[in-house]
Amino acid sequence: MKFILSKELGRLCKWLRILGFDAVYFRGDNKGLLFIEALRDERLLLTRNSKLTHKPGIRMLRIKSDKLSDQVTQLIKELDLRPHEDLMFSRCIVCNSQLKEIDKDKVKARVPQYVFNTQQDFLSCPVCGRIYWKGTHWGNVQSILNRIKA
Repeated sequence: MKFILSKELGRLCKWLRILGFDAVYFRGDNKGLLFIEALRDERLLLTRNSKLTHKPGIRMLRIKSDKLSDQVTQLIKELDLRPHEDLMFSRCIVCNSQLKEIDKDKVKARVPQYVFNTQQDFLSCPVCGRIYWKGTHWGNVQSILNRIKA
């Protein structure tokens, strides 16, 4: 499932990416461009903006809460969204690109020495160049998901 999120849902967009979902963050004010992008890329529009009226052909879901855990809960329940551990951290949380494996030798100068010494597997964003590894944040995300699902 692919999403486009209006500008008031930046944190939720980041979390959808963490969970492995294709999520575009639309920062602009032009509603017409938002609708065009949603239609063109066949994305579900997520918004908290009550002034956005539903347009024919556009799939849209109004997010009810401003609290992130409630937002994720709403998506899990209403869309039957099922985050899979295999997909977690498979997308860049900054630019939404699919991450690629990168050899450990190529990241030595780009990560902290402790991380280089303690981690074996690294991922890289082919667009923005960020480096990712399975750190403590991985378990933190899983704990938060477990609390939300309970």
